[in-house]
Amino acid sequence: MSEPLHVDDIHPDQWADPATTYDRVAGDYAETFLHELEHKPFDRDLLTRFAATTRRISSAAHPVCDLGCGPGHIGAFLADTGADVHGIDLSAGMVATARECFPNMTFSQGDMTSLTLPDRALSAIVCFYALIHIPRARVPVALREMRRVLVEGGALLVAVHGGHGALHADEMAGRPADLDATLFSLGELSDLIEAAGFTMVERHERAPYEGEHPTQRLYIWAARHS
Repeated sequence: MSEPLHVDDIHPDQWADPATTYDRVAGDYAETFLHELEHKPFDRDLLTRFAATTRRISSAAHPVCDLGCGPGHIGAFLADTGADVHGIDLSAGMVATARECFPNMTFSQGDMTSLTLPDRALSAIVCFYALIHIPRARVPVALREMRRVLVEGGALLVAVHGGHGALHADEMAGRPADLDATLFSLGELSDLIEAAGFTMVERHERAPYEGEHPTQRLYIWAARHS
């Protein structure tokens, strides 16, 4: 299996459409990653604490959104704590796979840079390893859109790969791929999130676990302010 290639930043006009790859690999991706949280104690602890603060205000009218949900396992973890969760993904194949894996949850297709949700529709957003599939120049657009759809004081939890430049993969889950990923420093990501209208709650960086791609993992928990 080939490893992703580290490259300089990729111009948005040359950015690979992530939905094309994720539509192709959805089933195999789910087989690989559906149970990954079992082996990630830091992520489980952070998600558990995030859920504890958001489930008190989440409801069917203002759910938590698993944005870039993939096969739905992050949202399902939050739902198991009692939160109302709705998953959104750009890939129709991933949405179909998530519905098969978690038939009691709600999933829909959507673009995080242009969500079809009204203002202040969500109580919280968790976005794990999805913001990386936005070109760096478009990341502020996605973050402003997340702020728009959150209630006042609503929570945002983002996880990304750390580094500089970007990664390009021509294989994923054993299948051909054409996939780009933006890498961030913790300082850069913090600045982008604050510039979009959020207040920092927590910032974390951890080394990769055994079996993960060898990049640092960055996490930011923030809150929407007026």
